[in-house]
Amino acid sequence: MQKLLIEFGMGTSLRRGDYTQAATRAVRDALWHNSINLAELFGFDKSDMRITLDVGVQQPDRVDVAALAAVFPYGQVAVNVVHGGLDVPRPDGDGHPTIMANVALSVGFDMEKADG
Repeated sequence: MQKLLIEFGMGTSLRRGDYTQAATRAVRDALWHNSINLAELFGFDKSDMRITLDVGVQQPDRVDVAALAAVFPYGQVAVNVVHGGLDVPRPDGDGHPTIMANVALSVGFDMEKADG
């Protein structure tokens, strides 16, 4: 795969302690950063897009990977969730920290390299 675009995003779950919600918001944040029509630019169908989503949260096992993949309307999505992000204790001590998720979103296509 030839990577053509990388975007970054950050999302939070302020009160619910929901890692999937924070990660979903981070994905949407990354998607809203660009308006490049890569598929059309290179003569590909949108379904040919190869999307790699790297997600960082403090508790990776609490992220619903299928829910993140479902955010994308097209393309072939691979989701990798790793330890990262940030849990911020709430001042009221209710037991649910504010969760911050970070994502890196890479988009590319299977394409031949040009000679020369």
